[in-house]
Amino acid sequence: MDQLKERIKDDMKASMKSGEKVRLGVIRMILAAIKQVEVDERIELDDARIITVLDKMLKQRRESIKQYTDAGRLDLSAIEEAEVVVIQEFLPQALTEAEIDQMVAQAIAETGATSIKEMGAVMALLRPQMLGRADMAVVSARIKAGFAG
Repeated sequence: MDQLKERIKDDMKASMKSGEKVRLGVIRMILAAIKQVEVDERIELDDARIITVLDKMLKQRRESIKQYTDAGRLDLSAIEEAEVVVIQEFLPQALTEAEIDQMVAQAIAETGATSIKEMGAVMALLRPQMLGRADMAVVSARIKAGFAG
């Protein structure tokens, strides 16, 4: 079994022992999402696939935070933000803006992309390297900016 799933399970046990109910709830939600994919696809997820699941959960939370904030429901937004903090603990270290810019420039050079029409090729190259380490919507905006400038 891969290390990330074990780490998540260990953190669940530690949260149970310390009585951290909110954290425990989020970790259980993470494990349920992983289990759902495993059952649906009849496979055991490796660390890379678990990161994909976590990244998707993070994206959903960010969208919810925006919607709740726009609707003035800061109470619900705060709950989602707390979930984001726990989910991010299991993802690889986030990339800095400078690292993202460098990787985008390198990917544009590697693919030989010269216009926004070739953005898909650049994203395809970057996605595996950045998944779980950067908000892909931000990366997409950086790529567009790279072509505009």
